[in-house]
Amino acid sequence: MVSRVIPVDPFDLVVFGGTGDLARRKIIPALFRRYCSGQVVEGTQVIAAARTDLDTEGYRNVAAASIREFSAGRACEDGTLERFLQMLAYVKLDATGEEGWSALADLIRQDRTRAFYLSVGPSLFAPIAARIRSHGLVNAGTRIVVEKPFGHDLESAKALNATLAEHFHETQIYRIDHYLGKETVQNLMAVRFGNVLFEPLWNAQFVDHIQITVAETVGVGLRGEYYDRAGAMRDMMQNHLMQLLCLIAMEPPARFEPDAVRDEKLKVIRALDAVEPHHIVRGQYDATSDSPGYREAVGHPRSTTESYIALKTHVSNWRWSGTPFYLRTGKRLVARSSVINVVFKDAPHSIFGADAGGAANILSIRLQPNEGITMHVTIKEPGQGGMRLIDVPLDMSFAEALGPEGQDPPDAYERLIMDVIRGNQTLFMRGDEVEAAWAWTDPIIRGWQARGEVPKPYEALSKGPIDADQLMRRDKREWRGIKP
Repeated sequence: MVSRVIPVDPFDLVVFGGTGDLARRKIIPALFRRYCSGQVVEGTQVIAAARTDLDTEGYRNVAAASIREFSAGRACEDGTLERFLQMLAYVKLDATGEEGWSALADLIRQDRTRAFYLSVGPSLFAPIAARIRSHGLVNAGTRIVVEKPFGHDLESAKALNATLAEHFHETQIYRIDHYLGKETVQNLMAVRFGNVLFEPLWNAQFVDHIQITVAETVGVGLRGEYYDRAGAMRDMMQNHLMQLLCLIAMEPPARFEPDAVRDEKLKVIRALDAVEPHHIVRGQYDATSDSPGYREAVGHPRSTTESYIALKTHVSNWRWSGTPFYLRTGKRLVARSSVINVVFKDAPHSIFGADAGGAANILSIRLQPNEGITMHVTIKEPGQGGMRLIDVPLDMSFAEALGPEGQDPPDAYERLIMDVIRGNQTLFMRGDEVEAAWAWTDPIIRGWQARGEVPKPYEALSKGPIDADQLMRRDKREWRGIKP
């Protein structure tokens, strides 16, 4: 199976923070892979802007090293890399002053789409946006890309949206969440709305509950200062898991168009119930013999910030009335795994009797690693001895089912950057969507702060705090295992 690659017209992309970690690990390698595939064409210009004292040749050397390290083996030593590097330019620039802005303006061409990627801290969004406007760099083909966090709470999110709105129209603003660029996340919509098999069952009448798990084996690493201000609720739950919940729970949009899709996602967020205190579990990972615990990692011995959170919520609408959604995410867990489990109700009557066994039907959508979809169904156990029922998986691993295309799917940033250039906002969050997510999140955070709650300790490389199991067992349910 060979996917069709449609080249985009030459464009100018300015990457603010072009020497930073995100640019080196993700943005530049993603552009290179799209160049290797034929989607990014000659005549395109990528301009890195940063405070680092470099020239264009020095930056090309930095980019070449990054591509060789992070482009998943595609260094293209046949000369492709050298041709791609000729597309790169570098401008030493002060985001809060005037140094370098005239040089940047001179490099940008007038006859093409231009995108400004703000791979910088949120404190620099406002000064950069203002200078892009004041230096006459905004036209009809301008897009601006901002990375999360989109604020720290509802008030700051509103302020950020207002700042961006001063200089750009909403149709020009791309709030990027890399989770939405994952191939399997996009397949959520294809599975739901492209198959008559699932959509008639996708409601409270047939679905018992839904579990969404995003587990990481790593700790906070070098992000300790940021993470201790944010925690798992702000860093993961409010955006990544919220987006997955929206795609699972939303109504079918009238058309597969940006605002039609985002309208339905917004309805889900606004329909979320407030989360009761006894439906929340927070945790912090302990130290091991060879790695620090959370508090040691962030350098804060009395930190009350969570590295793990699990919660139960409901979507109060006709489709999902009474169906609980269980969400959990954490660091230093037993495996790296992102999976959505749609657990269907038992058959209303078993003709085989209580001793026959059997289990609920479960649709498992694996986002990472080993992207794919598994449907757990009940069959007869082979052999003699009467009717004994067992649970077996019907497994579709993308790597196996789709051949080379499934083994090497585009990185999320590849898809999302190309969508920016094409002007397709379907996989990007709208301003009102961000604010609605914070409006749901803020009361949860204020609640545990007011109660003075301290996160529960949990063993590193485990499945998380024991209390999270109790959250499910009170409802006579169990978490699905966290598997690599």
